[in-house]
Amino acid sequence: MFCSRPSLAFPGKEEGTQLSLLLPLHTECHSRAIGAGGTRMRVVALEEHFTVPSLVRRISPEAIARRGFAPRKILPGRTNPLDLLPEIGEQRLASMDEAGITVQVLSTSGPGADLVDGPDGVAIAREMNDALAEAIARHPDRFAGFAHLPMRSPEAAAEELGRAVRDLGFLGALINGTTQDRFLDDPRFEPVLAAAETLDVPVYLHPHLAPEAVRGVYYAGLPSNAGNVLEAAGWGWHSETAIHVLRLVLAGTLDRHPKLKLIIGHMGEGLPAMLARCDQVFEAAIEHLRRPISRTILDHVWITTSGMFTEPPLLVALLTFGIDRVMFSVDYPYAPNVRGRDFLRSLSLSPADLAKVAHGNADGLLGLGAARA
Repeated sequence: MFCSRPSLAFPGKEEGTQLSLLLPLHTECHSRAIGAGGTRMRVVALEEHFTVPSLVRRISPEAIARRGFAPRKILPGRTNPLDLLPEIGEQRLASMDEAGITVQVLSTSGPGADLVDGPDGVAIAREMNDALAEAIARHPDRFAGFAHLPMRSPEAAAEELGRAVRDLGFLGALINGTTQDRFLDDPRFEPVLAAAETLDVPVYLHPHLAPEAVRGVYYAGLPSNAGNVLEAAGWGWHSETAIHVLRLVLAGTLDRHPKLKLIIGHMGEGLPAMLARCDQVFEAAIEHLRRPISRTILDHVWITTSGMFTEPPLLVALLTFGIDRVMFSVDYPYAPNVRGRDFLRSLSLSPADLAKVAHGNADGLLGLGAARA
């Protein structure tokens, strides 16, 4: 068994970048670095979630239902992840310790300020961020945060992003899908994108449930709760987020914001496998753009492994985006931390490349450093 392997060149942001791939899948060398009861390697997970139930209760139940939120179907003997979502303390820390996770970057999940108009939505976002800041202050070496924004009020959302970054020490923002059936290429959201670019912090484009009209056509009429799953983690989330990124490219939004940094999860939401085809089929429709589609995406987008725990999609991501653009995540509590640990232990990467995925790329992008090690 050997931990070192030949280096293969792959297309990525920097020409000549090398990727050290393991040939047969052997995990012993990684088991020494990432242990079942702890870790000697720093591990950062950055699509990890929380909520504040008292703030969610201020949102109209009718608005929540219209947005598509529905009860989850849980198999007997399984824990409902929604029961774990509000807790940011000893139970979460114990789970992180068991899995060897050093830092979770937390973001709001579920109904939020994007469902509420005007000052009420702004207040919910502000209070959600303040609650997260208090949790981080209790364990500053273990938790960090992405801001929750009142996206129905874009100017206020830009101001809240600035406050969260400057005053609360947050590392960027996470935005859940569409707002009132509009993607971020809509001109109304320019203040938010400009603020992220000025602050030099990333926007994490997270999936959301489909707009009501799309839900009725694509996901209705299936037995049990299969339609709900198809709309969400079963497929719809991933295709929607890929469309979100492609719209930002095709609308020229990323040309207008050349320093904007985006993060997407789930091994790139299917985009790694589609980059070459997009360049091919759009070649007669992008005369208004400054760069090819693939070049624009590779210039602006980082991806995480959240919720995906097999090697084939990782290899596609590495061969297109490159080792410097892939970051580890779990998607806690929707996926268990120990499953993420087991995935890291199994990865067929050299130790140097494993360190990049586990923490190095996130540290560089988010400005995390030794203070949180």
